[in-house]
Amino acid sequence: MQNNIFSGLFVAQKLVTLKEVDSTNTYLKNILANSTPVPEGTVIMAESQYAGRGQQQNRWYSSTGESLAFSILLNPAFLKPDQQFDLTRAISLGIHEALVPLLGEAVKIKWPNDVYVDKRKMGGILIENTIRGNAIKHSIIGIGLNINQDNFPEWVPNAVSLKQILHKDYDLKALLFELCAGIESWYIKLRAGETSLIRERYLQALYRYNEPALYTAAGEVFEGTITTVTDNGLLKVVHEQKPHLYNLKEIEFLHNH
Repeated sequence: MQNNIFSGLFVAQKLVTLKEVDSTNTYLKNILANSTPVPEGTVIMAESQYAGRGQQQNRWYSSTGESLAFSILLNPAFLKPDQQFDLTRAISLGIHEALVPLLGEAVKIKWPNDVYVDKRKMGGILIENTIRGNAIKHSIIGIGLNINQDNFPEWVPNAVSLKQILHKDYDLKALLFELCAGIESWYIKLRAGETSLIRERYLQALYRYNEPALYTAAGEVFEGTITTVTDNGLLKVVHEQKPHLYNLKEIEFLHNH
């Protein structure tokens, strides 16, 4: 192991910690909108977020000192807009790689970009891309993870924290650096063109991959099996011997507790 595991990192070389912010993604977007030069790999970390967002404007519950809430700026100009989901895969794998030493194989990526432990949600990723011409100019990667919570409000029915699973408190900043190291390592693989490896490993880490389970789509409840995720990020589920493709919010995972 290197003496200083952070020495090679460009992700989190510049770390800005805010006491309270509406959303770290919004904060980073505002800096970029003011044409302030922001080095790639800059991380904005919030001690408390009062308007954290998930996909499709879902609320993200975050409390002071208990959650990891941060955003990373990346400039993946090597990616075309139709390759956006490969960035989602790489970021997801970076988080997965950082959490496996703590949680083992119970940690999975739920399509498209939630972090699950067994059947419960530990966190999520929100990636906002700025497209310029035929390339992605900026990506703001927002990550929220439940770390030291003992309990959750009723409107967060399926949540779990690292502390609830492992029964101890964790140092948020140390975990942040582990996550940034994992993300950087998979981002570098993406930049080097290792797309087939990334797609293969994403499937291996995918929640419910090749397992029959219950879903609902278009008002119908059915048993289906996830067989793959298409290059551009659609979920392929086989039910009644036929493959069906779903976009975000077209299919819902049903959980039996």
